[in-house]
Amino acid sequence: MSTRSSPSTPPPAKGSAPSRAVAVGGLLGILAVGLVALNLRPGATSVGPLMEDIVGAYGQGAIASGLLTALPPLAFGILGFFAVPISRRVGLTGTVVASFVLVAVGLLLRPAAGGFGAFVALSLLVLVGPALGNVVVPAWIKQHGGSRTVGWMTLYSVVLAVGGSAGAALAVPLAGSATDGWRDSLQFWGLLAVLPVVVWAVVLTRTGHDFPPAPPSGDLPGSLLRSRTAIALTIMFGLQSTNAYTQFGMLPQILTSSGLTPSRAGITVAVVSGWGIVGGLVMPTVIARFRHLPWLVGGFGLLTTAGYLGFWLAPGVSPLLWACVLGIGGFAFPTAIALIPARSRSPRVTARLSGMAQPFGYVLAAIGPLAAGALLDTTGSIPAVLGFMALTGLALAVFGYRAALPRTVDDELTA
Repeated sequence: MSTRSSPSTPPPAKGSAPSRAVAVGGLLGILAVGLVALNLRPGATSVGPLMEDIVGAYGQGAIASGLLTALPPLAFGILGFFAVPISRRVGLTGTVVASFVLVAVGLLLRPAAGGFGAFVALSLLVLVGPALGNVVVPAWIKQHGGSRTVGWMTLYSVVLAVGGSAGAALAVPLAGSATDGWRDSLQFWGLLAVLPVVVWAVVLTRTGHDFPPAPPSGDLPGSLLRSRTAIALTIMFGLQSTNAYTQFGMLPQILTSSGLTPSRAGITVAVVSGWGIVGGLVMPTVIARFRHLPWLVGGFGLLTTAGYLGFWLAPGVSPLLWACVLGIGGFAFPTAIALIPARSRSPRVTARLSGMAQPFGYVLAAIGPLAAGALLDTTGSIPAVLGFMALTGLALAVFGYRAALPRTVDDELTA
C-alpha cells in the first residue's frame, strides 16, 4: 500500500455488496476478535522450537534457520501492503474470511511438504492471514467496536500473546518422541485455524462490505510520511517485531547451546511471549490514562537490552529471570498495536496508519533474524548475536518514546 492516498477511496467494484451499517453484537464481536487473535501467531511461533528437526529433515543448516525465522516478518511486511487495497474491494470482514481459508489450507498441507522449497512456499501461504489480519483487524475494531473499542483492543492484544506463547510452548510436547513428530505438531494448528473461518463468515453476513466509505470532504491530504508520529510508530513496530521474531526463531537455539533441553528452551521462549498476555491486558488502558507514557514505553526498550545482556554476561543466573525481563520489555508490542487506534481518530486514518506501520515495520523486522542468522553462521558466536540484539533495544527505547507522545496522526496531516 502506498503511504500517499488519493482524495477519496475508490468505490467498490461492480457487483460487490454495498456497505451496511449493521452493528456486530458484543458476544459475536468478542468471539470473532478472540479467535482471529488466537490464530495470528502459532503458525510462526510453533516453528522455532522445532527448527533443528525441520531443517535437519530437509538437509538444511543455519542459513535456512535464519530464513524461516525472518519469513514471518518479511511476509507480514510485503503482504501487508495489499491489506487495505484488498479490503477496499471485499471489505474488512471479507478480507479476514478469505485470508484465513488460505491459512487453514497452508497449515494442514505444510507438514507434508516433500522438499524445503515447498515447505517455504506453504509457510508463505500460512502467513497470508496474519499479514492481512495484522492490518485489518485494528481497523475493524475501530469501525465496529464503538464504546467497546478499548475492551476489544485489550482482548485482541491479550489473545494475540496467548496464541504466540501457546505456539512456542506446545510445539515440542505436541511433537512427542517420534522422529517426524514435528509434522503432527505443526499440523495441529491447521485444525484450530478452521474456527475463525466459520465465525468470521457469520460476521460477514452481518457486516457486508465494511471498508469505511470516504467522508464528504475526502480523505486527509498528503503522505503519512508527513506525520512524525506515524514514522516513529512504524520504526518502533519494526524494532519490537525484529526482537520478537528473533526470539521466536533464534532464542531456542541459543538456549539449547547453553545446555537447556529443547523442551525447556521452548518453555522459556513461551515465558517471554506469555508476558505479552499481561502487556496486552494492561497497555490499552494505560495508553488511555497514563500521563507519562513516553517514558514508560522508552523503558521497555531498555529492559529489552537488559534481557539480552543478562543472557550474555550472566548466563549462570536462571534463564527464566532474563526471559521475564525480555517479556516485560516485550510490552512494546501490545503498546504499538494499541497506539495505532490511540494515535488516530477516524477509522480511515487508523486503516492507513495500520497499513503503513505494520507492513513497513515488518519489512524492517526481517532484518533482525536474517542478521542474527548470518552472524551465527559466519562467527559461530552467540555473544555477537546477543550484542546485536541489545543494540536494537536501545533504538527501540528512542523511537518508542517518540511514538508515545500525546499527538495524533490526523492533526499532523492537517497541520
